[in-house]
Amino acid sequence: MRIGHGYDVHRLTQGRKLILGGVELPFEKGLLGHSDADVLTHAVMDSLLGAAALGDIGGCFPDTDERYRGADSIELLRHVAQMLSENGYRIENIDATVLAQRPKLKDHIPQMRKNIADACGIDLMQVSVKATTEEGLGFTGTGEGMAAHSVCLIERIGSN
Repeated sequence: MRIGHGYDVHRLTQGRKLILGGVELPFEKGLLGHSDADVLTHAVMDSLLGAAALGDIGGCFPDTDERYRGADSIELLRHVAQMLSENGYRIENIDATVLAQRPKLKDHIPQMRKNIADACGIDLMQVSVKATTEEGLGFTGTGEGMAAHSVCLIERIGSN
């Protein structure tokens, strides 16, 4: 078994959609980035890639490649899950936390979990998504941006 950790951060800005875990949330700002800037899904991808020692999302989906401009991060996560499978790994679980002062995410978390589980080809009960504020502290607390952490456990298929 192997564990992985992922972290991502994006600045909030006007004129962008806010997408977290593949869910478009009603909010006056969105996350700035080359793709859809889905900070949650990016952290999940990095945790999976790290656990399998397959690099990171910047190496797999560089922001210098126009193919990934505006890319749907859930689709990129599908590709990462396929990469793990091709390299002999099975995803056991994912546990992720979004750090955001606003908006409240509680009502959207079930759909985020489903989107991540579906993209990875795993059961919903293998995916946990949580949200927390930072009590007004730091860039997430002041509403300048959002961050996410993810940890995962993967297992070599057919290993003893």
